[in-house]
Amino acid sequence: MSETAAFDPVPGLARELGLGAGPVRTVVQLLGEGNTVPFIARYRKERTSGLDETQIRAIEERHAFLLEFEKRRQKILTTINEQGKLTPELEASILACTTRAELEDLYLPYRPKRRTRATMARERGLEPLAQRILEQPREGDPAAEARAFVNPEKDVHDVEAALAGARDIVAETVAEDAGVRRRVRDVYARQGKIVSHVARGVEGPTKFQDWYDYSEPASTIPSHRYLAVARGESEEVLKIGVEVEMEPLVSHILARFGHAPASPFAAQLREAVEDGFRRLVHPSAENELRSGLKTRSDGAAVEVFARNLESLLLAAPFGTRPVVGVDPGLRTGCKCAAVDRTGTFLENMTFNLVAGDAAKERGRADLGAFLARHRPAAVACGNGTGGREAERFVRETLESAGMRDVIVVSVSESGASVYSASPLAVEEFPDLDVTVRGAISIAHRLQDPLAELVKIDPKSIGVGQYQHDVSQTLLARKLDEVVESCVNRVGVELNTASGPLLSRVAGIGPALARSIVEHRQGKGAFERRRQLLDVPRLGPKAYEQAAGFLRIRGADNPLDDSAVHPERYRLVQGIARDLGVGLKDLVGSTEIISRIDICRYVDGEVGEPTLRDIVEELRKPGRDPREDFRPPEFREDVQTISDLEQGMQLEGVVTNVTAFGAFVDVGVHRDGLVHISELSDRFVRDASEVVKVGDRLRVRVIDVDMDRERISLSARSEGGGRKEPPARKRPEARPEVTKKPGTYNPFADALKKR
Repeated sequence: MSETAAFDPVPGLARELGLGAGPVRTVVQLLGEGNTVPFIARYRKERTSGLDETQIRAIEERHAFLLEFEKRRQKILTTINEQGKLTPELEASILACTTRAELEDLYLPYRPKRRTRATMARERGLEPLAQRILEQPREGDPAAEARAFVNPEKDVHDVEAALAGARDIVAETVAEDAGVRRRVRDVYARQGKIVSHVARGVEGPTKFQDWYDYSEPASTIPSHRYLAVARGESEEVLKIGVEVEMEPLVSHILARFGHAPASPFAAQLREAVEDGFRRLVHPSAENELRSGLKTRSDGAAVEVFARNLESLLLAAPFGTRPVVGVDPGLRTGCKCAAVDRTGTFLENMTFNLVAGDAAKERGRADLGAFLARHRPAAVACGNGTGGREAERFVRETLESAGMRDVIVVSVSESGASVYSASPLAVEEFPDLDVTVRGAISIAHRLQDPLAELVKIDPKSIGVGQYQHDVSQTLLARKLDEVVESCVNRVGVELNTASGPLLSRVAGIGPALARSIVEHRQGKGAFERRRQLLDVPRLGPKAYEQAAGFLRIRGADNPLDDSAVHPERYRLVQGIARDLGVGLKDLVGSTEIISRIDICRYVDGEVGEPTLRDIVEELRKPGRDPREDFRPPEFREDVQTISDLEQGMQLEGVVTNVTAFGAFVDVGVHRDGLVHISELSDRFVRDASEVVKVGDRLRVRVIDVDMDRERISLSARSEGGGRKEPPARKRPEARPEVTKKPGTYNPFADALKKR
């Protein structure tokens, strides 16, 4: 085996991503030095030519893949070389591979494998007969030649057994041929169809009945539909396969192996190829195609979840104002918790919605006194069961108490029960009931959705599609990236942030977050960013990564309450001196900042991108990139699904965006679906082009299915937009399964026997 040059993935990586090789190499170097993605994107723009987080993460992911790919390539070369089978031609082919599939195809004939029919045939000495079939000689008699291999001691009892064993060897040779696998893979990807049928023993309608007789090209099947049929298979309601035109592929394989119709061995080769296709090639190609579809669908579903999570985390905060949170409950009563402007828990109480009139009046009086005592700026009501009833009760109480300036807001409870029963919630509020913790969480969600939602496993927030069916490793990694990105984009108040929130700051992590909280509790509030270096185990590298994303409100140095990194404090102080003003006079003064000549401060280390960021931050120090808060406005006459009528106009809040549409909360405890075809008067390819989680949306009720509690909504103007798509025909009974001549459908024969 020849020595290969040192592997350098950067040139190929740059071409693949359409980026310059220089910035890509710099990003790889910075990541290798332990820098975080948010830090590189924000504070190393000159070195990376301004690459954003998405591009940097793509470099990080693909670089790791290419390194692993090269490691696998070298392992394969070593293994084949140790077998003494590595020819210069094979080595060149392996070194030229650019995909994992190509690499594994070339390795397949040399991979250690379990005993197969071909292996046993070789052990019986039938390989020479298999070679005769592959050679397709012009003369000879297959039966006569096979007779020489009959040997009962080797379990070859007759001529047919000898020929069958030889065909097994040929079938495996065909199935392991890299050219065959490449052609089959291409045909399956372009022409294969995903087919599904009802599984044996399943009778009557199920939630998967739309897929009982379903077929769609694999090349165009949307991710959500593939995941739907895959779930049906995992629940043993459906059977899934891949349908292809078999004869063209068989003809191609025969031609590749020199099939000669005039040869006496021609029929043997055809029989071996057809057997190899059905028994070996098709199952392998089907598994590979389905694996690719699963990977593609997982990626699409994870991207949907990530976009939704980002919108939810960056939802407008109510801010540092006192709030009362209400966790609605019909059986056990509504738990209320008051928190102050910093989120500190003050007191809790309970009122009941379904008790008698006297008890309800006592509850109203107690609630009125509770609200008067704490004077909240808002009451946050969870949107679960009893949520709208609780809202109405609170509004009536506020009205009767003359507290008309207090707003009542419906807040999503999704994941609140997971948090309230978690070890973290127990640690934060050890002496409180789980429902009271839920009310506190609801109040905190209104004040700052980001700070509260980071305490919950993102998968429990409920803003994805098929999140339990996709790769959990991929999902967890992507959602962690989203949370990290959002937290660092907004910034974190160092003296009030919880451990979970601090742990998401670049360079910190859970262990350092605990150390920061413990240091804060023992030594008191941080007065300067530099004091972070006094925290045990928090060294210069962690400080470099984290400092710019941490804020100290009211700090003596106003830059400590901004996104200006401490490494640029001296630069900003020099700018202030040049302008003849103090640092505190400079920060926040639009008039003074307008006099800064950026070009004057460009040098070899600091360029215009960083200077523009600094100037923008000086103009609005510690600015919050999130939108201003505006409460949703639900109709008072619509409380439950039974209140909805066809044609009714409503305002709702988008709670989830999927590949097939958007779910909207219209205040009836059950989200309605705006199908993608109903999102706009224009054609919409991707629902996320039109709406995002948290958006206010004007919708019209087009159908209410009371039996299944399904609400269909439209955001189109009445009579406008594209025509309704034809409804999918739902089969009344199990269909007769047929196949076209020459089409391979793995279910057809089995289903006809039922």
